[in-house]
Amino acid sequence: MKRLLFICASLLVTIYSFAQMAKKPTIMLLPSDHWCSARYFTKTFDNLGVKQTINDYDAAFREDAELPQVVSKVGELMTKYGYDLKDYAMESKALNDRMLEEQVTMSKSGAMIVETPLDVLRRTVKYDIELCVDWEVIQDGSDKAVRFTIEAFDSYTNKRIATSSGVGKASNKAIAYQIEDVVTKNLKTFDKQLQDFLAKQKKNGREIRLSVQVWDSAPVDLEEEYDDMELIEYIQLWLKENTVNSAFSLTNATESRASFEQVMIPCFDDNDMPMDARAFAAKLRKYLRREPFMLQSKIVTRGLGEAILIVGEK
Repeated sequence: MKRLLFICASLLVTIYSFAQMAKKPTIMLLPSDHWCSARYFTKTFDNLGVKQTINDYDAAFREDAELPQVVSKVGELMTKYGYDLKDYAMESKALNDRMLEEQVTMSKSGAMIVETPLDVLRRTVKYDIELCVDWEVIQDGSDKAVRFTIEAFDSYTNKRIATSSGVGKASNKAIAYQIEDVVTKNLKTFDKQLQDFLAKQKKNGREIRLSVQVWDSAPVDLEEEYDDMELIEYIQLWLKENTVNSAFSLTNATESRASFEQVMIPCFDDNDMPMDARAFAAKLRKYLRREPFMLQSKIVTRGLGEAILIVGEK
C-alpha cells in the first residue's frame, strides 16, 4: 500500500511539473533593431506611399556567421534557467514550408485553399516575450572585447520588461564564448527582472488592447438601448466581470467605436489554456450572440495583444 501511494504521489508530482512547464511563456531570441541596421539586415517597402523599414531576420540568420552562434549560446543559458525558447530560423522555415504546401494543395475537383490578405499578415511566428540581443566587438590590441546588451519585451504590449548589459574582458576567445561570459555574469539579475514581471502578470493579469467597432451594415450601433441601457454599457459591465480586478480603461467612445486600453485579462482560461486578445474577444462575441442582443460579429487581431470586435456581421 505504501509503495502504491508513493507511485501515485510521484505521478501527481510529474503531472503537476508538466502542467507548470506548459504554463511558462514562450520566448523568441532575435537581434536588436540597432544590430540589424548596423549590419544592413533591413528591407524597405512602400506602405500606401510611405516608405517603411523593417528588420530582415531571415537574411540575418542565413548570412551572418556570428548571429546563430550568439543566439545558440544565449538560448542555452536561458534554457538552464527553465525558459521555453523558440528558434526563429526553425520556426520561419516551418512557416515557409506550410505556405508552399498550401499553395499546391487542392481538392479532387481542383479547388484551391482560400486565403485572404489577413491570413497572409497573420502568418507570423508568435511568442509571449521577445529577447533582443545586441553586441559590438571592441578591438583591444591583438585581442577583442565584447559590449553586450540583452532586453526583454512583452509581445502583447511591446513594453520593455527586463534589460541587462556589460563589457567583457579583452581576449582571443570566439565572440560567442565572450558573450557567454558577459551574459553569465548578468543573467541572475536579468532573470529576477523577468520573474518579477511574470509574478506581477500572474497576479494582475495580462495586458491587452480591445476595440469594439460597428459595420456600416449593422442593424444597431453602440448607443442602441436594451432595457434602458446602451450596448456600450453592457459591454463595460461584461468587461468589469471578466477582467482581472475589473481593470480596464475606456479611452474613446462614440456611437460606432469604443477603444479599451490596459485591459487586464487572465493568463489562462477555464480550461487552463493560454489566453490572448483573440481568445478574450471571442468570449465577448459569444456574450453578444445571446439575448437580448442576438448580434453577429467578426474578430480581427493585431498580434497577440490587440483584438478588434466588429459588430453587425461576420
